[in-house]
Amino acid sequence: MTLQKILLLEDDIGLIDGLAYSLEKSGFEVEVARTVKEAERALCPKRDFVLYLFDVTLPDGNGFWLCEKLRGAGDQTPIIFLTASDEETSVIRGLDCGGDDYITKPFKLGELCSRIRALLRRSSGRNAEDGILRSGEVAINLAEGKVTLKGESIDLTGAEYRLLCLFLKNSGRVLTRDVILDKLWDGAGNYVDDNTLSVYVRRLREKLEEFPSAPEYLKTVRGIGYKWDLQSNKV
Repeated sequence: MTLQKILLLEDDIGLIDGLAYSLEKSGFEVEVARTVKEAERALCPKRDFVLYLFDVTLPDGNGFWLCEKLRGAGDQTPIIFLTASDEETSVIRGLDCGGDDYITKPFKLGELCSRIRALLRRSSGRNAEDGILRSGEVAINLAEGKVTLKGESIDLTGAEYRLLCLFLKNSGRVLTRDVILDKLWDGAGNYVDDNTLSVYVRRLREKLEEFPSAPEYLKTVRGIGYKWDLQSNKV
């Protein structure tokens, strides 16, 4: 059986030993890089890693820069940042540059492994099969531009439809408000501001959630943005 490979970019030797041991016990193969340059060598040519674990502060740079470089090159491998700070600005920067999740040091190794498994499950289901995006009882027929809930057709405006597609294509991933606003800016130049986004989110909840005031799927991540929560969706 071929083990799933993870690239760990971390310069703390003590943490490296514990992480590598825990990940290998969980069934992963771990390759360690202690600097950005070592990570770049490990990624050139691109290897078959299923996930990247990037520390933020490194001797020769930071994980944000490497994440941006990988995303710019089209590499969509899931990335989790290991950060010593849970400050909002740091979290937002990590998500804006293309990261999928973050965990604040110190953390429990069991929690990290659970986060990794959850992210791998979500990322494996991001791509639409046969032109259909599905999440729980919600389905989007991309070819026909139709949305159904429990098999019943749901009427959405163009902006609501684009927003829902964005969430389902990034199921389980936190999307900052800035990223969402950028994606919603359509080719006709129709501007979507922060207040309008809040209205669209509220309307989507009213159309898709059983209890819109206590959403089960379209969750607010306070101070950051929104997330379509797969934890509640049984696919």
